Amino acid sequence: MSITNTPTSNDACLSIVHSLMCHRQGGESETFAKRAIESLVKKLKEKKDELDSLITAITTNGAHPSKCVTIQRTLDGRLQVAGRKGFPHVIYARLWRWPDLHKNELKHVKYCQFAFDLKCDSVCVNPYHYERVVSPGIDLSGLTLTGSGPSSSLIVKDEYDFDGPPNLPTVDGGHSLQTIQHPPSSSRPPQTESYPTPSLLPPAEASTSASTQSFPAIPAGSGSVSSSWPRNSGFPPSIPHHTNGHLQHHPPMPHPTHYWPVHNELAFQPPISNHPAPDYWCSIAYFEMDVQVGETFKVPSSCPIVTVDGYVDPSGGDRFCLGQLSNVHRTEAIERARLHIGKGVQLECKGEGDVWVRCLSDHAVFVQSYYLDREAGRAPGDAVHKIYPSAYIKVFDLRQCHRQMQQQAATAQAAAAAQAAAVAGNIPGPGSVGGIAPAISLSAAAGIGVDDLRRLCILRMSFVKGWGPDYPRQSIKETPCWIEIHLHRALQLLDEGQ
Repeated sequence: MSITNTPTSNDACLSIVHSLMCHRQGGESETFAKRAIESLVKKLKEKKDELDSLITAITTNGAHPSKCVTIQRTLDGRLQVAGRKGFPHVIYARLWRWPDLHKNELKHVKYCQFAFDLKCDSVCVNPYHYERVVSPGIDLSGLTLTGSGPSSSLIVKDEYDFDGPPNLPTVDGGHSLQTIQHPPSSSRPPQTESYPTPSLLPPAEASTSASTQSFPAIPAGSGSVSSSWPRNSGFPPSIPHHTNGHLQHHPPMPHPTHYWPVHNELAFQPPISNHPAPDYWCSIAYFEMDVQVGETFKVPSSCPIVTVDGYVDPSGGDRFCLGQLSNVHRTEAIERARLHIGKGVQLECKGEGDVWVRCLSDHAVFVQSYYLDREAGRAPGDAVHKIYPSAYIKVFDLRQCHRQMQQQAATAQAAAAAQAAAVAGNIPGPGSVGGIAPAISLSAAAGIGVDDLRRLCILRMSFVKGWGPDYPRQSIKETPCWIEIHLHRALQLLDEGQ
């Protein structure tokens, strides 16, 4: 070890790992970080010049120029560390620079000769050979999103920084659970209400918190829910509206051509059911990680707009204040996240049961919505939707939900009947033995139950922190503060159909 306590490639691996561990950003668990750094140092031990470049880059925070730091590219391009797989340049950029980095937010610098995107046999993992950006347009399932904004890329803020919107909606790449971004209109709408800042919730400095880490992607919804939206359902996807005031809407931003225009559809649609509306149009449960905190808050049908915020005023009627809820198991990370809820969100019930969300917070909220999944051309539960500050967007369509209920129930009923017939030997399939045909797919379809249908009637929303493979948290139950919203009119329709 040198006099300055900065190691060189000639020092023992343990000394180098210890030094590099001191510079990690805290987004990953200590165990994972140590395994990842140990693995990299061992691979570089025979390439002393590259190891020295890594040490220089990390210990000086990129203040001095450094060479490429390369490892062998794997067949699928991903690196496995401690049972988790991820792109190598993303793993080390998260460790030493951006803990909340999305995997498609990296762009290599011009002088990097072995950048991941160059498809060389070796991959550069030097975190200071990459910049963090959001591209002006990202291809989603053959659909290119383009906009009229500046062509220059936008630097992305950390999760606790002010979450200003990008110029247009983008999708974080990958083939599993994705984060689809929903920015507001170009001008910030005026605040419809102003709340005094409570003394118990002082402004917090921008920071990032360590949280439970996990890399593999898991779907946000149940795997037993229908894998894709029916394309012939007869429901035209509607455009997410943005607000320029409390009740006034300006023309929406340019959207992909597969969106259909909306012509005040609520004005001439008959009600789905003649049953009286429920006394409460929704109920909201608040969670910290996987624990519900406080009692479920019910919103009367007489209050079509409800605000969920982080203040400490008493809850009641059209306002659910999360700041006054106590939890003896609350961690410092959760407490820090709660300070950033701020003015939170407004939920608005329109028509017979459609729901819109307005983000009033200075930070984005992350939503699980089957309606938005369908609008984005995704399978149900296949995406997390990032709603930016000031955005006003539709997150639930009652008619679409009702049609989906009917289709799934019909599919389950038909599958159950076919399965029973196959077991009785009435349908001699090509692989039948003794009158019993293989019915694995039938079993899966017949297994659609009430719980699966109830998921169509539920929204989940996380404040400040996202989840999925683009974040250190793999499910919403690992986020520090989130709400689950049960929509009573939709549940009422489900009960009628049973």
